[in-house]
Amino acid sequence: MKSLIKTAVFSLVITAFAFASTTGMAAEPQKNCPVMGGEINKDLHADHNGKRVYFCCAACGPQFKKSPEKFVKKLEDQGVKLEVVN
Repeated sequence: MKSLIKTAVFSLVITAFAFASTTGMAAEPQKNCPVMGGEINKDLHADHNGKRVYFCCAACGPQFKKSPEKFVKKLEDQGVKLEVVN
């Protein structure tokens, strides 16, 4: 019986870790542009609702400003934790 309980607990722990890694719970800083996908340039950014989004080139800023919520959601769905700005 103890063996069965240990196996069940172990299975739950493994499942929890697997779920956390696939749902973006392990957030990481932004590395890629949400518009074109290139490596970000920290000199190129826009702030939206207290969150800073970086871009790979100057052309991405105007595209972002057309639908900022779409791009913020895209990054957060990928597990990116955006910088908070005041």
